[in-house]
Amino acid sequence: MTERMVEVDGVELCTESFGDPADPPVLLVMGIGASMLWWEDGFCRMLARGGRFVIRYDHRDTGRSVTYEPGRPGYTGADLVDDAARVLDGYRLPAAHVAGVSAGGALAQLLALRHADRVLSLVLVSTSAAVPGDRELPPPTEEFLRFVTSGGAEPPDTEAVVAHRVAYARMLAGGRRPFDEEAVRAVIRREAERARSVAAARNHELLADGDRPAAPLSSIAVPTLVIHGTADPMFPLPHGRDLARRIPGARLLTLTDAGHGIERADWPVVVPAVLGHQAGTGG
Repeated sequence: MTERMVEVDGVELCTESFGDPADPPVLLVMGIGASMLWWEDGFCRMLARGGRFVIRYDHRDTGRSVTYEPGRPGYTGADLVDDAARVLDGYRLPAAHVAGVSAGGALAQLLALRHADRVLSLVLVSTSAAVPGDRELPPPTEEFLRFVTSGGAEPPDTEAVVAHRVAYARMLAGGRRPFDEEAVRAVIRREAERARSVAAARNHELLADGDRPAAPLSSIAVPTLVIHGTADPMFPLPHGRDLARRIPGARLLTLTDAGHGIERADWPVVVPAVLGHQAGTGG
């Protein structure tokens, strides 16, 4: 794997690649407030061994990418969408297969609407429609709402931040499977240690949408795979079903008892599904 900084339109983004640049490219888009480390090394290597050139990157205000003053982000959600295209520009790639988790899945949808020529296929994990629809969907679980409303401001010192984020990850896991606290804590600690500013990641909670495409999800023309856990506390399963219904030809893969995100236990199912999906598009 090779980490490199790319700067496009004056925006500096930290990226990392796995595999052979001659293989079909896959761009991984993480959720809001999270660095690229949540696309774990082992997951990226499995995709690369399947014949993919895998690129992950830190959003603005996460990891080693450009940061802004905490509480005063100088960009919008639309800029985060454009950042995905900027990463492709930095690697001189006209297009890529795109996979997004959580809010990264929403960014991936908007990328397919805003820059349709840059997206070969979509994989949307633990997410919901980025464009309003015609059905009322269930809210997050009571446990999720209790956590986010009672947690208050994130503590200032690193150890307290790690403890807070481990508790959040435990809640997101859904509670139906054993929680691998040691592995999660290692990712969170590494993320905190490499960040330019731990506090800056909270800027993502303050972002305005910016210029959003007016096109409906039904205009997405690339092959789409929706992956959703049955125990997701942030976006209950009907969100994934709705997303698969609204994107023409989309397929839904459900992960029994999985929470929010991609757990290591699901890699043996998710990676072949992703590779097979992308291969079916000619990539």
